[in-house]
Amino acid sequence: MARPISLAALTVLELTPPEMVMCAAEAGFSHVGIRLLPATPTEPQYDIVGDTPMLREVEARLADTGVKVLDAEIFRMKPELKVADYEAVIATAARLGASELLVAGNDPDDARQIESFAAFCELADSYGLGAMLEFMPWTEAKDLRQAARIVERCGRENAGVLIDPFHFSRSRSSIEDIASIPASRLRYMQFCDVPAEIPPTMEAILDQARAERLFPGEGGVDLAGLLRAVPPDIPLSLEVPTHTLARTVGATERARRAMAATMRVLAQLEA
Repeated sequence: MARPISLAALTVLELTPPEMVMCAAEAGFSHVGIRLLPATPTEPQYDIVGDTPMLREVEARLADTGVKVLDAEIFRMKPELKVADYEAVIATAARLGASELLVAGNDPDDARQIESFAAFCELADSYGLGAMLEFMPWTEAKDLRQAARIVERCGRENAGVLIDPFHFSRSRSSIEDIASIPASRLRYMQFCDVPAEIPPTMEAILDQARAERLFPGEGGVDLAGLLRAVPPDIPLSLEVPTHTLARTVGATERARRAMAATMRVLAQLEA
């Protein structure tokens, strides 16, 4: 079976969710990621949770194109979180056919964050969904080791660790550490590239993460090494925001370039 390749929302964030589905189809993706909750207050927020006209439009375009939903985002483990408040969003992700939920750790109280994540995993599991904790150096799941520890301590089978090459590089995580993570915890990974030089401030790292990444194979990350360290053929979610390029190149063409670059990297594994 061909490896599933998904178009992450951040790559083409100027599009509405229905437009993202069409973009994924036109660019040759088998899957798409749907951002049900905005990652920042400045992002557009759509009326897509529940039985809304936009949700039904997304469903229609998924049916028309054959594109499937890989993941839904972004669920934050904040200090004030009441996990039950996420149920309507999780139910919407399940309705769309997603298999995974993308989670960020944003609670500095380690014990409380683990407890919240465990409760979130339980709720996700009741809808047949996995919960993938994405480590990011500016969050409270800063690197691969910390994320793996949180996932193991939460004690839920549907919990996983989401590796993004950008955050892997900027958190100075190690490929060798991946070997200690059970394969069942690595159900998909994000994919992009980034310059080898790490910016001097966290603000600059964050700006680069949200706006200026590189297509796979164009930066300094050992992507082939990463792919060899994770389970074979796990789905890849291409998350490559390129705001400067977006001023002159449309979303579908950027998505095609991301796909082509990824195919070149994957071909290296077979060489």
